[in-house]
Amino acid sequence: MSCLSARTGRQRQRYEGNLRLVSGCIPYRWIKDSTDQTGETAEMIQVLMVSSPKRDDLVFPKGGWEDDETVTEAASREALEEAGVKGILREIPLGIWEFRSKSNLDLCCLEGGCKGYMFAMEVTEELDAWPEQENRSRQWLNIKQAFSLSRYEWMRSALEEFLKVMAEDRKLEKQDEDNIASPSSLLADVSESQSLAPPKCYKRSSTMPHHSMSSKNNILSCASQEIAINFSF
Repeated sequence: MSCLSARTGRQRQRYEGNLRLVSGCIPYRWIKDSTDQTGETAEMIQVLMVSSPKRDDLVFPKGGWEDDETVTEAASREALEEAGVKGILREIPLGIWEFRSKSNLDLCCLEGGCKGYMFAMEVTEELDAWPEQENRSRQWLNIKQAFSLSRYEWMRSALEEFLKVMAEDRKLEKQDEDNIASPSSLLADVSESQSLAPPKCYKRSSTMPHHSMSSKNNILSCASQEIAINFSF
């Protein structure tokens, strides 16, 4: 059993009007997938989802943002409490979504409205025991599986934004490798990545350097070569 405990109660809960403020993340990791003809080992990305107490569905770890913590601290805490993982949290949110709770047991406020901030977290540690282990199981999934199991539209939208961030990271890795600037190709590459359908898996070569964090401002100001990502079905 975990020696840590989950926060309970709503005494310190933040609100914005009638909306309860929520913070969460999409935890992810890279795993070795296969070796190609050149001998390079490819890596596939997986995301982590957790079960919902008393409901037969999977969600991303999230919960109330309290008044004694920052929004990123809240996201990291929820990942630890609900999924038992620690990692590197990107400071720029994937986005902000407003949604309504679907369960009377989990009302965000009297009206059931929530305003959620979602982040991406690269998992660096997976605990054997965590505070909500008795009520939640966790499951690593590829991208296609995660899309199919995302019950709510806002979750699928968050996954789409997550994929865009991963694609932008890959562009920066390509720049580091080639050390070549090509500003005219950046907007075209971003547009192309946004138009792609949700992939089954997202791969990169293990020989590429990995950036744990990136800034949207840096992405827009940097040049890019053609994105070399294997989207396979």
